[in-house]
Amino acid sequence: MKFGLFNLMTHHDNPGGIPGVMADTRTMVEIADEVGFDAAWFAEHHFTNYSLSVSPLMMASYMAGRTKRIRLGPGVVVLPLHHPLRVAQEIALLDQQSGGRAVLGLGSGYQAHEFERFGIDLARKNEIFVEYWTVLRAALVEGRVEFRGRHITVPETAFAIRPVQKPMPDVFLTSIAPEIFAAVAPDGAVPFVSGALNGKPGLLARSHAAALQNWEACGFARDAMPVAMQQYIHVTDDKREAMDAAERGRSYARMAFALRARTPAMDGSRLEPVAMPDEASLESFRDNYMIGDPHGIAERIVADLRRFDPIHFNCFFQFGDMPIARARRSLERFAKEVVPLVEREIGPLEAVGRRGLPPAPPRLAAAG
Repeated sequence: MKFGLFNLMTHHDNPGGIPGVMADTRTMVEIADEVGFDAAWFAEHHFTNYSLSVSPLMMASYMAGRTKRIRLGPGVVVLPLHHPLRVAQEIALLDQQSGGRAVLGLGSGYQAHEFERFGIDLARKNEIFVEYWTVLRAALVEGRVEFRGRHITVPETAFAIRPVQKPMPDVFLTSIAPEIFAAVAPDGAVPFVSGALNGKPGLLARSHAAALQNWEACGFARDAMPVAMQQYIHVTDDKREAMDAAERGRSYARMAFALRARTPAMDGSRLEPVAMPDEASLESFRDNYMIGDPHGIAERIVADLRRFDPIHFNCFFQFGDMPIARARRSLERFAKEVVPLVEREIGPLEAVGRRGLPPAPPRLAAAG
């Protein structure tokens, strides 16, 4: 099991404005590289201040030149919004640029506001994803593709640039739809589950249970599902700072909730983080995010590792445009204080997340 760093790049109240968000992201990734994190992930969102990471592959490519060891990739590429031939070439380019450090996160998306502006039918996102994945996989693995489907037709195409990693970089999924599992899991894709976004208990367990149900629906063995997980973390001994972190977490959750509406409340491109129905208290956000002292956070991580046995544990430190001094200190304390406490309790992290994938099922024939 290894730790990752998630970068959403929200622009809320950063004193440096947009350049400040960019500089903060660069700082966090460089520190994560120095302290031994395995991967840095960059979100993809469009047209609001919820995220300035409009091109996660551009961000990963940029950071490849500023880091030495950490793996880099999109968390995630919203595949239905992109031509898969372009995605394939850019992933291959990133892997070549970074000396084989690319990772590939894929999702099907959920924001109608984005899909409408790209002219993509949100209701068909999963069937589009599966066709695009068929093209993307062939391009990365075989270096040649020809495909005719309902949503895309690709004439015979050969690729001049291929990934360093064979058969392709590791693949992670934020979508848990059965049809996507059936298409991508045989190639070793790892589902991502996330916890505590709405500040209420039990979200991680429910997300994991839903993923397992769909995994089994594809005919895969229940105990063979690998899992990656994400938690929202702020290491602090200061009670007032903890409540400020909770407020930033609640603001972030409100923005994410608002973006599920067809027409979110906005002032230009600035999203208004309105309260959610049946919203949790601020104290609940503090208690259900991982906010607090190193010992408390280590105890909760150990509990998650024992319960879910993940192969990857992604850490979101800068939710709500967290001031860089606090986010940086939290990341550094996590590496220096929390991780040793976790390993003291559970042993070497390499022993966590040992489950493998089930045998590959027969691959479905391409449509058309």
